[in-house]
Amino acid sequence: MNGLHILAEFHACGGDRRLLLDSDALAALCRRACVEAGLEVVAAAFHQFPDAGATGALVLAESHLAVHTWPELDAVTLDLYVCNHSRDNRAAAETAFAALRLALQPQRIVRRDITRGAIQAATSALTD
Repeated sequence: MNGLHILAEFHACGGDRRLLLDSDALAALCRRACVEAGLEVVAAAFHQFPDAGATGALVLAESHLAVHTWPELDAVTLDLYVCNHSRDNRAAAETAFAALRLALQPQRIVRRDITRGAIQAATSALTD
């Protein structure tokens, strides 16, 4: 359960416009970013909204990546969580995040990192 959970908003994206408008292009970018970072994709689901943006998710052996686009706002939100069960995957998460940032070219990023875990502390709090 220990891991890094990145929640981010990309604003004023100046990258290839197809990434905001085409679920296939978005899916290919997400898959490439994760695989090249050393994360294992085990399933994918992407959806194209008519005359609008796209949404999608990759299920990773290490957890997940979810992405949503708003082409009318030149914006993207993403949720990347990697757990550290068998190895520390924080560097892989940062590498995948950097690849997405490079491709989408946001002018402004709002990012929140959550360190997940502490199972023992959570269990203790419930039983106290």
